[in-house]
Amino acid sequence: MSEDVVLKEKHGYVTVLSMNHRPYNLMNATLMDPLLAAMQEAVETGSRAIVLRSNLRHFCAGADVTQFSALMQAATEVEVGAETVSANEVATAVDGPRAFAPVDVLRAFETLPIPIVTSIHGACLGGGLELALASDYVIAARSAKIGSVESALGLHPLMGGIQRQVQRIGVARAKEMSMLGRRYDAETLERWGLINLVVADEQLESATLTVAQELANGPTVAHRVTKQIVTIAANEGVEAADLAMGELQKAIWASEDVQVGLESFLAKGPGAANFRGC
Repeated sequence: MSEDVVLKEKHGYVTVLSMNHRPYNLMNATLMDPLLAAMQEAVETGSRAIVLRSNLRHFCAGADVTQFSALMQAATEVEVGAETVSANEVATAVDGPRAFAPVDVLRAFETLPIPIVTSIHGACLGGGLELALASDYVIAARSAKIGSVESALGLHPLMGGIQRQVQRIGVARAKEMSMLGRRYDAETLERWGLINLVVADEQLESATLTVAQELANGPTVAHRVTKQIVTIAANEGVEAADLAMGELQKAIWASEDVQVGLESFLAKGPGAANFRGC
């Protein structure tokens, strides 16, 4: 009997998704398709936050390199003229079940209407780090080793890692991580601002669930709009976000949560609202 490659648990309004694609959660369609499906299912069944973690010794050792020969071949066969082939075009051209479209994965993470908390232990390398950077909050065990190591294969981060490193830690550190291909301790990357929080190994599970439950108990509609505005600001700039926020915030004003929050504030002061997530 084969194991599920994504394990699911429910803790109140939090869905915990544990990658279980042995031996190292190597990223291919065998892992990514059920992971994205499980994320969507969590939203549809009323979850208000997701935890992404690993059920194995390491979080994720990156891409399944057995895909790369097919990707190299596809890159030479796709008709592009003077244009460069996008990662999605190359992935789509690969014949077989192992390939996945990187941009589709990034969009699925960043447009999911509830927060994603990534919990890292062991090694988090290459594409595993890129998954984490597409999530909304990253917490790591103190012993975790994290890095963009693709340069050892003659590559660079292929799934948006470079640009997301630039957003979080600036141009100089992004070049350092992507070109040198080193593995960093979690506390260094917390200090740089790449990840949010580092905790003792034995506290990782409880600390992760605490953060996820805090997000899940918050105003879900407002969190969704926050993600949308952050994406616009990061991709198009502050002015574009300023112009878009009024329209996006209409959903907040129409939500039950803002009514609950304002009534609770007036009656009991801040921090006592019991949000309903709608």
